[in-house]
Amino acid sequence: MTKPSLPELLHAAVTAVGGTERPGQVAMAEAVAEVIDDGSHLLVQAGTGTGKSLGYLVPALAHGERVVVATATLALQRQLVERDLPRTVDALHPLMRRRPQFAMLKGRSNYLCLHRLHEGAPQEEEEGLFDQFEAAAPTSKLGQDLLRMRDWADETETGDRDDLTPGVSDRAWSQVSVSSRECLGASKCAYGAECFAEAARERAKLADVVVTNHALLAIDAIEGAPVLPQHEVLIVDEAHELVSRVTGVATGELTPGQVNRAVRRAAKLVNEKAADQLQTASEGFERLMELALPGRLEEIPEDLGYALMALRDAARTVITALGSTRDKSVQDEDAVRKQALASVESIHDVAERITNGSEYDVVWYERHDRFGASLRVAPMSVSGLLREKLFTERSVILTSATLKLGGDFNGVGASLGLAPEGTESDDAPQWKGLDVGSPFDYGKQGILYVAKHLARPGREGTRADMLDELTELIEAAGGRTLGLFSSMRAAQSAAEELRERLDMPILLQGEETLGELIKGFAADAKTCLFGTLSLWQGVDVPGPSCQLVIMDKIPFPRPDDPLMSARQKAVDEAGGNGFMAVAATHAALLMAQGAGRLVRASGDRGVVAVLDPRLATARYGSYLRASLPDFWYTTDRNQARRSLAAIDAAAKAAEA
Repeated sequence: MTKPSLPELLHAAVTAVGGTERPGQVAMAEAVAEVIDDGSHLLVQAGTGTGKSLGYLVPALAHGERVVVATATLALQRQLVERDLPRTVDALHPLMRRRPQFAMLKGRSNYLCLHRLHEGAPQEEEEGLFDQFEAAAPTSKLGQDLLRMRDWADETETGDRDDLTPGVSDRAWSQVSVSSRECLGASKCAYGAECFAEAARERAKLADVVVTNHALLAIDAIEGAPVLPQHEVLIVDEAHELVSRVTGVATGELTPGQVNRAVRRAAKLVNEKAADQLQTASEGFERLMELALPGRLEEIPEDLGYALMALRDAARTVITALGSTRDKSVQDEDAVRKQALASVESIHDVAERITNGSEYDVVWYERHDRFGASLRVAPMSVSGLLREKLFTERSVILTSATLKLGGDFNGVGASLGLAPEGTESDDAPQWKGLDVGSPFDYGKQGILYVAKHLARPGREGTRADMLDELTELIEAAGGRTLGLFSSMRAAQSAAEELRERLDMPILLQGEETLGELIKGFAADAKTCLFGTLSLWQGVDVPGPSCQLVIMDKIPFPRPDDPLMSARQKAVDEAGGNGFMAVAATHAALLMAQGAGRLVRASGDRGVVAVLDPRLATARYGSYLRASLPDFWYTTDRNQARRSLAAIDAAAKAAEA
């Protein structure tokens, strides 16, 4: 029997999911198959509605080697495992004569720990174990959540936090989960044979397709101990998020609270001298942190250097001593020791990293209203790490609706450690960029309106002219507005002001769960939803409920953001343009994601309004506009209002 062709397989899969084949999807599938065959790499931009999941799943399944698919959002992981993969596998089975297996794999702390659930969580004060179910009042929210999780543990097949509905708070979940450092290991644990995390790893070892998240992919790359099974093909979906997720995993943090917890956990397990040494070092660090002012530390101040060396040395002493001391009053000593060791090792590693000082690290103080001061360290860049760990020994396909910034892929490529496209060199990974477009006609479906007449936004203060413009646009649109603001403060003040001015519901991020807010926004056409950067992705509301997307200003990083400003300065010092490479690239990605909320289906119509004149007047404006969907462009405020009023009237007529 002849081997089925890629177009035949794609046709069968698209039919099975009830979709329609699109030229962009076909082009994407062919390009993915090609790079898998020749061992090179691909950056592929596929607009909303292309059907990119099938565009990479079908050629990957047809190839027959093991594939890892890493995504940024829970929603896409769910869609792949619950909808796209089962249907695709069913559709391809008769043609391929085999049935590929697939599995989901996440970090250990995402799974319920049966040891923690049944034996209790280590108690901070007396470092024995306590029954968290006894300790939490059964009437409290925490107590109710814990009881619900105990019942759920008997029914769940996965133990995966994301399968628990409704969800629970981080505080509740921390009572029944462990990090990989705190885990006893299956061979030493009384519950090892039933462990949910171990079962997930075993399923992944047997699967042809492993679906995971960017964070686990980063841990696998950074920590050197493989978490993911061996694979020949890596597909990174929502790839515009990858650099920030990898940076997050590679960031270390020290806080007085975290150090105090480690002291309490270790105190009963080591000799008095070792415990006192860590206690003294902890107190010295805490005194310093009370005086810490937010901002980057280009050099480590002498007093901080001494405090960190004292912490590092005391932590090392405790780690050595933990192995030898036994305290008869401590129950389940292995679990208590493992947790104490995990928290002391974490402090040792961060203190040592900052003390050693690397030109490739950025160190800064942060201050939080609720949690106080923290000391943080992050890599200046993750591009070298990604080039070395990601692009060797496998084909990598990176895809997203936004990878092409300012007209090419080189900006995103550079952040991933790739040389400019077409560079011929032995040590440069070979890659190509492909934009397969979108099935939507952006020029006819949407307008990009820039309010050129407004004053340039300043650092602080209210923008009265911007609020007037916002009010008029929302009135013309009849509600139907997603407001995307550059800060939470800006979103809150706009919501307060417009609730006074307008007779229509305005929902605000933070006042309800994101799921509830989106549900409320989609259910009523007059409703508006205001929020900040984290809303710019993942809001998928096709139809007449979202016909106006507003951005209050270009979302450049804050000038006092220690990591972004350090990265910008490093590019400048190397002879490049730091502003364009860092700040403008950051803004372009966010704006492209934000503008992408407008057109989600072929019948959608609307306006993206940017209330920042710099998009029309500044030199970098054309770069940012070239990163957005190809909407019809205007700076005419009357044109924008007339168009919104016409779109609103058409929607009302259709609803009637």
